[in-house]
Amino acid sequence: MAELTVKASMPMIEGGMLALNREPDLQLAEAAMPSNIELMEGMIINAPNNEDLRNYAAQAYYGYAYGFVEDENPQRAANFYKRGLNHALFNLQKSGLSHNILSGDLNTLQNKLKSFDKDELAPLFWAASNWAKWINLNRDKAEAIADLPKTVMLMQRVIDIDEGFYMAGPHIFFAVYYGSRSPLLGGDFDLSSQHFDKARKMNNNQLLIVDLLQAEYLDRQKFDQTSFHKRLSDIINNPSQSNPDILLINNIAKRKAKRLLEKESKWF
Repeated sequence: MAELTVKASMPMIEGGMLALNREPDLQLAEAAMPSNIELMEGMIINAPNNEDLRNYAAQAYYGYAYGFVEDENPQRAANFYKRGLNHALFNLQKSGLSHNILSGDLNTLQNKLKSFDKDELAPLFWAASNWAKWINLNRDKAEAIADLPKTVMLMQRVIDIDEGFYMAGPHIFFAVYYGSRSPLLGGDFDLSSQHFDKARKMNNNQLLIVDLLQAEYLDRQKFDQTSFHKRLSDIINNPSQSNPDILLINNIAKRKAKRLLEKESKWF
């Protein structure tokens, strides 16, 4: 009965996520998200095998950590990314991605991922996204860095299945992946730029987070202060009202752009 009640309530969760994405007030959104997450956690207790609910929880933890926690408290954000990762991995384990496969050799993992299709898109995407952010905030741990190739393999499977999934999220992932490191350490500035351009085009130049991340990672890594400054300034001055479904993430991008500009003199 509890599982049926949760299933019947899913349209409310979906509507809540949409309403949150359309919220123009960052303070209201920040105050609302913890309650929404706790509601999902309570529903998961009653329906632990509800895959959609787990995917929404993984997405919510990522969004809350990135949008409202990471800049002020990186360690707390890392904990939220880990919780989001665990929800996504729960779904992947149900699809056959066992702990032994995930912790084993990369060839075995690669072969298993080849069997996944569009039904596993959401958990693959949110597992890779949360995992990569957790790794980035734990770069002082060798075991965390060792896991990075696994996140790349998960996201590569996503881009192979649907490159446009979640606002071209796979392209944004690889744009940051290749743009955040020097070529001597495996970075590829040209490839990063291509992924940023593809993500920008697929979002009709409306998703400001693309330019934010290009400034934060690629422009900074290239020591291109002119592009860094112009890109962030354009984000701040962009009215960003054309697509109400991404209003929240665009306003988050604006706030982060202001914070990055405050660090310009330290980085260049």
